Amino acid sequence: MNFDIEFALATLPYILRGLWTTIWVAIAGSLGASLLGFSFEILRRTGWVMGLLMRFVIDFIRSTPLLVQIYFLYYVLPFYGVVLPALVVGVLALSVYYSGYLAEVFKAGIDSIPRGQTEAAQALGLTAADTILRVIAPQMLRNIAAPMGNYFVSILKATPYLAVIAVPEMLGAALDIGSDTFRYSEPMLMVGAVFLILAVSIAWAVRQLELRLLASAKR
Repeated sequence: MNFDIEFALATLPYILRGLWTTIWVAIAGSLGASLLGFSFEILRRTGWVMGLLMRFVIDFIRSTPLLVQIYFLYYVLPFYGVVLPALVVGVLALSVYYSGYLAEVFKAGIDSIPRGQTEAAQALGLTAADTILRVIAPQMLRNIAAPMGNYFVSILKATPYLAVIAVPEMLGAALDIGSDTFRYSEPMLMVGAVFLILAVSIAWAVRQLELRLLASAKR
């Protein structure tokens, strides 16, 4: 069966219906992963007991495949009375899975800040929360903008996993077209092209943010 460019272009409007779901899930997953990852790293520094616990949690999350986590949340939790919508499961799974990786990114970013910064904040009478939000976080973001951006792109590229639980994102739309027409190459190519455009756009935006942060640090 030859590739049909006209059919490929005809599938694009239907595929783009799932674009907003893909973008929304990627944004929500990125925010959730960032918040969870940062919380894990801060808790890891509160004491040796919590440090061991958080290290285990982070390693467990990173060692478990994302697809397994999605299946667990969607198919296993209902046996215990916890039923979540597919979209919520998708965002939650992406947030939890990538929080383990972002926790290590935050660790590297915090470790790169001289310890004297924290001691100076304490000497000025700042609370722990103010020290984290006003002293540590702004400097940390300058150092980790690039690796964070890489993981945001990874979260975007992981959204097709949600097709297995019928989340209406772009891959799910392409699979629907393929099952109806028995032509998969054209819609899959369109999905790949849209993902490429999105990934390049995010990488460019992260690069611009990184340059702005570096410029502000030199002022």
